Amino acid sequence: MSTPLDHRSYGRAQVHIFPSKDLSGRAAASRAAGIIRDAISKCGRARIVVATGNSQLELIDALTHKESVDWDAVEAFHMDEYVGIAADHPASFRHWIRNRVELAVHPAQVHYIAGDAPDLDAEIRRYTSLLFRGPIHLAFVGFGENGHIAFNDPAVADFADPALLKRATLDDACRRQQVGEGHFPNLAAVPREALTITCSGLFRAEAWVCCVPDARKAEAVRNACEGPISTICPASIVRTHPNASVYLDAASAALLSTLTHG
Repeated sequence: MSTPLDHRSYGRAQVHIFPSKDLSGRAAASRAAGIIRDAISKCGRARIVVATGNSQLELIDALTHKESVDWDAVEAFHMDEYVGIAADHPASFRHWIRNRVELAVHPAQVHYIAGDAPDLDAEIRRYTSLLFRGPIHLAFVGFGENGHIAFNDPAVADFADPALLKRATLDDACRRQQVGEGHFPNLAAVPREALTITCSGLFRAEAWVCCVPDARKAEAVRNACEGPISTICPASIVRTHPNASVYLDAASAALLSTLTHG
């Protein structure tokens, strides 16, 4: 595996900086594969929460090509879904995971959030129950351009949220990101709400692997690593997680200070 350009500790988070997003994605996949193997060895299965979006492409591609992962012993969840979007909509996160994970490696189980369920409160209860059936061994936690994790935008994020899954309103910065990534043709087409695992729900995962490439994420990375730990930048909670690894490329790390922070 490629040697990182830099390694830093920010609070409890271990941050690894690579020259390119391909290399950072491969390194993140290697870390994730090790966590999955350990969980299977200890528990007989691994329960993981998969992040979606353009920032996760290199990670997921590398991970799904690793022959060392026994996908027959993996139970996969995803962390959010738009309200009102059908499973076959090109921007649906169910569509993303089905095509890039389920059809690629056929995990033992893939549990999908139905954002188009007729009774969203019942869907929240159903999915919460699934999440509570066992430990979550690993969550892939990307950082949004506005610092969100899952769809916990600054205005709705709560580090002590009593819920595991909730209905959340998306802010305009988050919705513009979805347009910029090419998932929707314009802002009006982006749903205004989503079902999302909460900050406290994500924090239940025993390990986080955070793959955050690209220059457009540089400000969020700086705020998460060097700003206050606050819901102003929900990703800043990464510094308090007991087992979090963050993988950056040179572009996303460009605004970090030159000093290592403990």
